[in-house]
Amino acid sequence: MRFDAAVLRSYESRFAVEEVVLNAGPVDGEVLVRIAGSGMCGTDLAVRRSAGRSPLPAVLGHEGAGVVVETGGPNTGLGTGDHVVLSFDSCGDCRSCLGGAPAYCDSFAALNLFGGRAEQAARFTDAAGRPLAPRWFGQSSFAEYALVSARNAVRVDPALPVELLGPLGCGFLTGAGTVLNTFGVRPGDTVLVLGAGSVGLAAVMAATAAGATTVAVERHPERLLLAERFGAIPLPAGSADLPGRVRRLTDGGARYALDTTASAPLINDALRALCPTGHLALVARLHAPLPIEPGGLDRGRRISHVCEGDSVPGLLVPRLVGLWRAGRFPFDELVRTYPLGDIDAAERDVQAGRVVKPVLVP
Repeated sequence: MRFDAAVLRSYESRFAVEEVVLNAGPVDGEVLVRIAGSGMCGTDLAVRRSAGRSPLPAVLGHEGAGVVVETGGPNTGLGTGDHVVLSFDSCGDCRSCLGGAPAYCDSFAALNLFGGRAEQAARFTDAAGRPLAPRWFGQSSFAEYALVSARNAVRVDPALPVELLGPLGCGFLTGAGTVLNTFGVRPGDTVLVLGAGSVGLAAVMAATAAGATTVAVERHPERLLLAERFGAIPLPAGSADLPGRVRRLTDGGARYALDTTASAPLINDALRALCPTGHLALVARLHAPLPIEPGGLDRGRRISHVCEGDSVPGLLVPRLVGLWRAGRFPFDELVRTYPLGDIDAAERDVQAGRVVKPVLVP
């Protein structure tokens, strides 16, 4: 099967939309999906900074959504014509998967970071027959089609605008999931969100929907305005005595804080802004040692790293769709669509902060 995909051939080059070849269709437990839209996430672009750890050439994209066109065997739980949101892959058999924590799958790195499943070797090539890296996050959805494990496909109502739903599988899932799953935010709680990109703004929306008082910290004024529109108290990054201001705004300190920035100074500010026994969650990968300043981890405060919002996609994606339909999770207001051929323009716009969530439409 031949179709178009955006291929990244080197860490410095632009994406190139070119013909690729899928040399075999879905086997048992897999489905072939015609992609209607795929969100561009910071994790996709971080491949450029991976210092050779990510094999290229590759087709990126891990926030895909579309329509099932073929199933492999009777055990996928999906049928031709089903509309699906694609999320991360997991093995389904390890202790974490069996315990309802697929984001901490023993094989997460192998299945999602170009390792792929052993049985998938050599099935994906360019038009000249040269191999492309195995499926990125089980998808490689910057393409017209994606071959995926049925485990990372979540069926959704075909009445929904499927081309907009892909970011529910990762970026929005991570922000909202940290609030709803990790923190279990309830009415009256207080939440501090550091960074108002797609993950942070999804967290703001989820916290507002849960009835929490939310403070958002961001350096871009236009994103602070978005956070305020979605229910947060805006606070510019770099404000003098940030922890003190947060404590005053939250009547003694935030119960929960979510950092999307990986900034050591902001992380330390967040710790000092927590109330006693407060919880700070980090969702961004740290690229340098994190020095914790004195006083940050006293009085029962704690810090943890959260992957994929501690989510089971098959449970959280429908919940977020329900909140959206009720007008309480307006993620579509963060989305701007681009033709797949304009992927480089989408990358420039997201890097410059001109768009929160680009979605590429083949």
